Amino acid sequence: MALLSSWACILIGCFSLSLGEAADLSDLYPPLWEESPGQFSEYRVENGKYVINPWIYPERMGMYKILLTQTARYFEKYAPENEQNILWGLSLQHGWQYSTGRLADPSQRTDCGYESGDQLCISVDSWWADINYFLCALPFLAAVESGIMGISSDQIILLPPPKDQMKFCVNVSTCQSSFPTSMRKWNTFYEHMQSPFSSFEDLLKYLWDAHDQTLRDVLKSFDDRLEYYSKPEADFDRSWSLSVAYIAALRLPTTLIRVHELQKGLPSRILVNGDRAPFIRDFSARQNVFLLGLSLVQDVDNWTGSLSLTIWKILMKTQTARENTLEFLEMIFGKFNPTFLV
Repeated sequence: MALLSSWACILIGCFSLSLGEAADLSDLYPPLWEESPGQFSEYRVENGKYVINPWIYPERMGMYKILLTQTARYFEKYAPENEQNILWGLSLQHGWQYSTGRLADPSQRTDCGYESGDQLCISVDSWWADINYFLCALPFLAAVESGIMGISSDQIILLPPPKDQMKFCVNVSTCQSSFPTSMRKWNTFYEHMQSPFSSFEDLLKYLWDAHDQTLRDVLKSFDDRLEYYSKPEADFDRSWSLSVAYIAALRLPTTLIRVHELQKGLPSRILVNGDRAPFIRDFSARQNVFLLGLSLVQDVDNWTGSLSLTIWKILMKTQTARENTLEFLEMIFGKFNPTFLV
């Protein structure tokens, strides 16, 4: 139990929250938020369908922006300015991927995603870009199907990538046929979001159920992308995707300020050979400890044959346990200042 508590603290990313600090919430928005489409009319139309190219960063971010706008009314009772919308986590994670260069072509065979080339391009060879595609397309298209977005299912089409098109679904019907369980869970989330009887805790449960199922459906299909990365980056990618299962059991509230704070612990660039936490000189102490913690989570999970995840899920069964764990983590990291790494 003590071991689980210690590495779980690190898992949450050196949380030192100050939820009242942000004077202007727009300062926390993902990169190029204002430049991204905020309504369907800002996308091109062909044959009566809105055509979105999710392999261009602002167009994919625009999908998140529209989703957050269209769901804002269901979260306004929790806080002003849509701050408590738990879909913020998806867009902020995508923004972090863009700002750290993780959407660029890791094979470096093209200039896709690089400052010296087409910086807004999203590479289909990027592991991060491919996994994020499904954490964008599936919730977005499920929202369309649920009626939240104000358009019908046959009015939207996503452009496929330049290769491996068969790995990707591009509209409601193909995503339903390829990923029926994930789509069903996203639809369940939206059904409960629209219900006046659902609590915030209910919404977190259904969001994380859908998120976790989506990753389980798609991760193995893109293992080959990891070959393009250095060993430290590939190891980080694997440990990050594993850690999401633990975070899902905790039902971390993926609201704007909270996720913005969490992401301060994420690495600010792609890891390269020679990077070894907690001794990466150009990373902050928080980032070093976060990477060390993720590695520990991976090791414990491997050593126990995922028994640690099973135990963690049992411990996090009740709302009281989850709330107490979050409060404990925030208290610890509110005081945590690992100066020994500076």
